[in-house]
Amino acid sequence: MKIGIDASRAFLDERTGTEEYSHELLRHLAKINCNHQFFLYLRKGAKIDFELPSNFFPREIEGDFLWTQFHLSLELLHHKVDALFVPSHTVPFFHPKRTVVTVHGLEYKHCPECYPARDRILTDMNTFLSLSFAKRIIAPSENTKRDIENFYSIDPRGIRVIRHGINMPVGGAQEKDTGELDILFIGRLEKRKNVTGIVRAFDLFMKKVDEAAGGSGANIRLILAGKKGFGYGEIEDAIARSPHKGNILLPGYVTAAQKRELYSQADVFIFPSFYEGFGMPVWEAMSYGVPVICSANSSTEEIAGGAAMLVDPRDTEKICEALTTLCCNEEERKRLIAKGFEILENAGWEKCAKETMAVLTEWE
Repeated sequence: MKIGIDASRAFLDERTGTEEYSHELLRHLAKINCNHQFFLYLRKGAKIDFELPSNFFPREIEGDFLWTQFHLSLELLHHKVDALFVPSHTVPFFHPKRTVVTVHGLEYKHCPECYPARDRILTDMNTFLSLSFAKRIIAPSENTKRDIENFYSIDPRGIRVIRHGINMPVGGAQEKDTGELDILFIGRLEKRKNVTGIVRAFDLFMKKVDEAAGGSGANIRLILAGKKGFGYGEIEDAIARSPHKGNILLPGYVTAAQKRELYSQADVFIFPSFYEGFGMPVWEAMSYGVPVICSANSSTEEIAGGAAMLVDPRDTEKICEALTTLCCNEEERKRLIAKGFEILENAGWEKCAKETMAVLTEWE
């Protein structure tokens, strides 16, 4: 069987959620021993950073503008495959009947105010077309599966729920040695992630610390790591107004190595997003033995599985209370850390790749 895979997002220099999913899934698909042939469609100049087996064939496709709908479509017309896998939302107009697409989340449906109008409309149109084109749809959570059914009236029999994987750090939880108490957020610094709410909750928390201990919060840091996104101006204003802005660090986009360092030294991970299709940073933090605060909504509650403190993302007081608990209650910290490791026992990328392979070869 000849299987084409849109690998255009898998080998970017600065990968975020969907790009990391594409990269890790491809890396582990390449480890599966099978007789199928795989054709990886890449943008010109892409650099594959892992070894491909003999049944994987890279195909660099020229062009930039309308790369998917024009250039990839032409490739599929001229060199036909039996099945096509699109790891992130956009199915080309010309595609084989047996096409599989992963839809990571419909956040723009639940939080329209968190997206520019033009982007929201184009994403909605693109998702509608991709879901119409696809023979099978992969969703990373039951919550996203329900969203696809409800918003686009898709037959649930064509949707497969396959959770993302996680690369567990060697040695598990790390010893913290910075001398600081680090509260960490990693993700795009945008309105949907509720970063402004994090800053406000941090201010309340620091106020309590100062009142209780006579201003001993100098060694407490809030680290907000990630690229700037839609609504960053509001976040910037909230930080500028914060009486504790000197305790807030903005390292920007972090590499994989820098991310590992931040998780290794974090004391609490905070992720009170307004809506998530999956919420990979929740699992990443758990894998490093960092207790997590996340939203009691969307997919984050589902994937947290009782191993995080759940909060209403719009309730700053509750986020502050959760911070206080996880910074002061060692028993609760240990309980959540142990529960997190338990949840991640069967969450490897190998499992994700095997389940995805089953979908790619699942035809009547």
